[in-house]
Amino acid sequence: MGKSRKPRRTGAAAETLVEAVDGGLAELIPDRDRARAWTLLIDGAPQSHVDLDDPAYLSFEYQRRLGHVIDLVAPPGRPVHAVHLGGGALTLARYVAATRPRSTQQVVERDAALVQLVRRQLPVAPAARIRVRSTDAREGLAKVPDGWADLVIADVFSGARTPAHLTSTEFLGEVRRALKPDGCYAANLADGPPLAHLRGQIATAAACFPELALVADPTVLRGKRFGNAVLVAGGRPLPLAELTRRAASDPHPGRVEHGRSLTDFTGGALPVTDAVAVASPAPPPSAFR
Repeated sequence: MGKSRKPRRTGAAAETLVEAVDGGLAELIPDRDRARAWTLLIDGAPQSHVDLDDPAYLSFEYQRRLGHVIDLVAPPGRPVHAVHLGGGALTLARYVAATRPRSTQQVVERDAALVQLVRRQLPVAPAARIRVRSTDAREGLAKVPDGWADLVIADVFSGARTPAHLTSTEFLGEVRRALKPDGCYAANLADGPPLAHLRGQIATAAACFPELALVADPTVLRGKRFGNAVLVAGGRPLPLAELTRRAASDPHPGRVEHGRSLTDFTGGALPVTDAVAVASPAPPPSAFR
């Protein structure tokens, strides 16, 4: 683990912790409106928000959309088997543990120093049944037994970009192998105009899954700004009506694209294979202002 800088005072009692981790400089910034809530940044890019008193609270827009998928993957409160590729501050794993007690979860987070920082500063109760592996996301996924997972969530960024080897049909083939027949895959994708990466990821998912949906802010879908989109895929029909309702009622309303409109949005993009995969585009400097 890297050396810590002396915490900076940011309020009457709260301090910001700055510490070097494998992936860059991590900052844990206290939330002035919530007594035991923190935002994790890596090299200035927001990664996670955690409220230790209320782990079911999701602050980030894209995490709320992933939360909607978690809520709809099985009947409310039923324990699930979940795999999280990318851990951050374990926000979504905490959410699953809070909303679906007795769930069994595996988190794959390559940054071992970040995992140690989060465990130390934002501890998780042992009863949460969250196992964390510090390894590459694709290598960790390969260790998941066939048909084990009800849900696989991919939220992996290195230097604010999704690594190339997590964007291919070969990668999604591994995801589908790990999922139960009625399981669901959800991925946090980031792109901006002309949305070539996002269109390619939809085409890639369509080559591996029969059912797809995309949830995003309409301005992102129109290519007006850089932002996040949540791709949802499965082997069985998705709960589109309820997902659409929840996305529309969010504090930052999102639109759900599926079927013909999603095919039209893809615009003839081709599936991405390992041979041609590249990392997602870097966000512009203005993205985190």
